[in-house]
Amino acid sequence: MPNLQLSQTVVCTLAPILIGNTEGRDTIIAPGAELEELYGDAHFTEGPTVAPDETVYFSDITFTDQTDMQAGHIMRYNPETGETSVFRSPSGMSNGMEFDAQGRLVVAEGADFGGRRITRTDMKTGKSEIIAGLYNGSPFNSPNDLTIDEQGRIYFTDPRYAGNEPVEQPVFGVYRIDPNGSVHLVVTDGGKPNGVAVSPDQQTLYVISHDNGAMGSFPDEVPLRKGRMALLAYDLSPEGTATFRKVLVDYAPQDGPDGMVVDAEGNLWVAVRDETRPGVRVYSSDGEELAYVKTPDKPTNVAFGHGKTSKTLYITAENCLYSIQTMKEGYHLPPQ
Repeated sequence: MPNLQLSQTVVCTLAPILIGNTEGRDTIIAPGAELEELYGDAHFTEGPTVAPDETVYFSDITFTDQTDMQAGHIMRYNPETGETSVFRSPSGMSNGMEFDAQGRLVVAEGADFGGRRITRTDMKTGKSEIIAGLYNGSPFNSPNDLTIDEQGRIYFTDPRYAGNEPVEQPVFGVYRIDPNGSVHLVVTDGGKPNGVAVSPDQQTLYVISHDNGAMGSFPDEVPLRKGRMALLAYDLSPEGTATFRKVLVDYAPQDGPDGMVVDAEGNLWVAVRDETRPGVRVYSSDGEELAYVKTPDKPTNVAFGHGKTSKTLYITAENCLYSIQTMKEGYHLPPQ
């Protein structure tokens, strides 16, 4: 979640309802598919994830310096009715989210008066628990995005893009939470890590570095020195340790990706914020671009549906939630 600059105003493309275009083989994007706007009244959408019942959840990040101190919302979209409602507010400034194998909602809560923690919600009872809030006795910088492996281990990124809280962790890292609750720092060389995903074969941890050169909002006229903008691949051991393998895609000097998801075949669907070519780019596991979906706004994150919507890709982009039909099944954790 790279922060918006203070003077920037973004609105969804509201008409026509079907918008966008695609480039790429028909084996990736459904032939004739169009980008469809599902919701367009958010401040900054992020972290889409889909429940086993096909309901879509996504974050509306309400930067406090731009929204009169709104405290963030988790929104819920019903694909059957087309209705969007508030699931939780305040959200703890939720960002990335994912459902675990038991159907519980795991949330990365950021800074800017947010929780700066990882929480998990039982969707049957509505009760939430904090599963990680400190590392070495200090709060996290601003948990951003997360992914879960088939052993139930949670990997999350911890950069800082917004908020006035002290930055108390000495590195922008990637952490792992084990089922017993222990927290481990597993990546320290990932630049400013943002999106994160585990490959379906459980052997690769993908990490996005999106170094915007700042830890808060700045006016447009203030120049920033950007750092690494890249999609990185790490070898993931059976024990959950990560070792850098290669740079899959280098986006410099343009802005790089934000979030990503993998399909059942191991392809990566990556939300790229390059203003010269904004959209979702589909890559093989080796970093070869297979397809491109243009979005009218710079995208933030992506998620595949479940069940009847398993080939539907949901895209968050600035104020909006979009969808497009694909030819690929999304990868999901085996249910337990």
